[in-house]
Amino acid sequence: MEKQSGYTWKLGMFVTIGLLLFIMAVYFIGKQQNLFGSTFHITSQFKTVSGLEVGNNVRFSGINVGTVEQIQLKNDSTVVVVLVMKEEVRKFIKTDATASIGSDGLMGDKVLTISPGAKSKKVIEDNGQIASVDGIEMQDLMKSVKKSVDNVGIISEELAIFSHSMNNGNGALARLVKDDKMANSVSNTLSNLETGTKGFSENMEAAKSNFLFRGYFKKKEKEKKEKAEERKEKQEEAKKEKQEARQEKQEEQEKAAKEKEQKEKEEQKEKEEQQKQEDAKK
Repeated sequence: MEKQSGYTWKLGMFVTIGLLLFIMAVYFIGKQQNLFGSTFHITSQFKTVSGLEVGNNVRFSGINVGTVEQIQLKNDSTVVVVLVMKEEVRKFIKTDATASIGSDGLMGDKVLTISPGAKSKKVIEDNGQIASVDGIEMQDLMKSVKKSVDNVGIISEELAIFSHSMNNGNGALARLVKDDKMANSVSNTLSNLETGTKGFSENMEAAKSNFLFRGYFKKKEKEKKEKAEERKEKQEEAKKEKQEARQEKQEEQEKAAKEKEQKEKEEQKEKEEQQKQEDAKK
């Protein structure tokens, strides 16, 4: 009898613990799927859902606020996704919000992200629809990476060819880099060019003092001064015209203000006379 009682007690404990674990599992799953709280629905249309499945999380501002409830194939180019969301976040989602599909990490599950709008102030209604934005597919990203790697390979190959030509070639650039005599020759040429330019400047200065060219250079200096004076006069005239225009505008404003003041005085005087006539009639 005692042995049967112990067996019954163990069985009862096992059933009780199992029932508690079952209730906790139902609670957590139901909470995750928004089965116990107040909810509302949103729909959005995509060209492709990129592996999105029913039950995947819906995020708003990085927070899980709902789940994907249903995915329907409308036609060959449109997929309708139905979302179930917590009612408490509906006031933050406006009609111009957008939905996009991404991944939870590089290789994680798919996540539908709702981005807030910028212009609309109208809150989304239950069973309302928001626009969708095509996300970046992993396939497109890998194509872009492959293209970049191919370009790097081409550039590396061209650099190798250029380096080989520089080390083993007989061209002018290779000779300039490797041949000290040619490098010294180019340096001397540049030095002679600099000396010649300096000498030319000195000759021009000497020519200005020569009586044969003195008149020519004086004429050039005179023309330069006349142009500078003419430019200065034009600037002064423009400045003067601007000041006159500003003064005329100010006078017109003062005149308009005086006329307005005079008109107000006349109207006030007419009102006083009308008031006196009404008082006299009374």
